[in-house]
Amino acid sequence: MNIAELWYSIERSDWEHALERYWQFVQPRNLELERALDSLNVERLRGLSARGWYDFLHGEYFRWKYTAPNRYATTTIQLKKYLDGGELDELDHIRLQLLSLDCSDIRRGLVTARNIRGLGTAGASGLLSLMYPRCFATVDQFVVKALRLVPGLPAADAVAMMNPDNLGISDGVLLIRILTQKANDNNRTFGTSMWTPRKIDMVLWTYGR
Repeated sequence: MNIAELWYSIERSDWEHALERYWQFVQPRNLELERALDSLNVERLRGLSARGWYDFLHGEYFRWKYTAPNRYATTTIQLKKYLDGGELDELDHIRLQLLSLDCSDIRRGLVTARNIRGLGTAGASGLLSLMYPRCFATVDQFVVKALRLVPGLPAADAVAMMNPDNLGISDGVLLIRILTQKANDNNRTFGTSMWTPRKIDMVLWTYGR
């Protein structure tokens, strides 16, 4: 089933199978980390020290988001400036802002997370989607490429104009709203509450590759 067929499917099993398909695309060496962050409890982040927050970002989140070794290396160079420059308190201030975030304010969430060195809009959305999967989705080049294959998408013109490799804040806001609406639609159609923007992005990630 292609993404155009799936997007308009009203068969619950179609979507459940598509979500399970996500795990087939995860590299075996990353599977344990993927499973751990998929069930991340935000209270864990609330209890971290400034150094613990840095270690989580460096050793877990950036490794989860940037699976290509070269991308991980270049982004963590930026993150490491907090450690080398004695600025962990500045980084920790961002953690506190994220933990007190009004999840309905998508733009503020993205702007705040993007203040972390090394993160663009895609990276910021990924962190937010793990912290607040019912409010945010990971929006990156794969989501854009998948959505471009969906006929009749109301925001098709705007999605077509996006640069998948360099998404702006406004792009991120629109994409998260699209995925949130789809999650809500699925929950209504299937009489469930299991669908979140994060789960929709997991499905789209496999189709946009």
